[in-house]
Amino acid sequence: MNTERFSGKASIYERYRPEYPAAFIDHLYNEIGFSSDSSIADIGAGTGILTRQLLEKGSRVFGVEPNCDMRNNAEQKLSRYKNFVSINGTAENTKLNSSSMDYITVAQAFHWFDANLFREECERILKPEGEVVLVWNSRIADSPMIIENAEICKRFCPEFKGFTGGQDENPSDFSSFFKDGIYDVRCFDNNIAYSLEGFIGRNLSASYAPKAEAAEYNSFVSAISDLFGKYAHGGSIIVPNITRCYAGKV
Repeated sequence: MNTERFSGKASIYERYRPEYPAAFIDHLYNEIGFSSDSSIADIGAGTGILTRQLLEKGSRVFGVEPNCDMRNNAEQKLSRYKNFVSINGTAENTKLNSSSMDYITVAQAFHWFDANLFREECERILKPEGEVVLVWNSRIADSPMIIENAEICKRFCPEFKGFTGGQDENPSDFSSFFKDGIYDVRCFDNNIAYSLEGFIGRNLSASYAPKAEAAEYNSFVSAISDLFGKYAHGGSIIVPNITRCYAGKV
């Protein structure tokens, strides 16, 4: 995993990345079995967007994040939660104790991991009945606006391989990751409204997006602004989005 991929993007990531829908959080606590007594490892926690939502339910959450910028942002924001523990670790080496976690969550990050090594680490740190939950906020790939957004990214972002590393366009088969190939899949509606500033910020928060000093930056922002103007109504654009959740034992 390239731990420096999001360096310098913590502030914009925290400001413009969306939360996960209430229906998804309810699913975790009402159906999967999360509770206020759970110990949860949020791996690749970033700035702590999902971490905070779990903390608000009273769970003890260990935010594991290797990138200093992202981790420091999470620590500043989440220090008021007594059940929050920040860990400087990776998906493949979390530094958590063996058989210590009830659940593992991974939000917007699994595609960066070495899946085999991460699976071994999950087996090590989970309690016997523990489960792993992989979740993505995913754009609706066949939406005309999303298709045009992708074309802009292809034009100005050399590292662009598809939104969420291609996960939005081609949801993965996780049968080789979960035990015996068995896992539960759920989808939750999560359309997101953005102002012009928010839409630009959401695009700039991506790992592949140009930073301010890059030659492509101004052209990228201009193209994104034009796209907003084409699809916005009343100063707002609706990005068609679903939240995909994959859960099971490893």
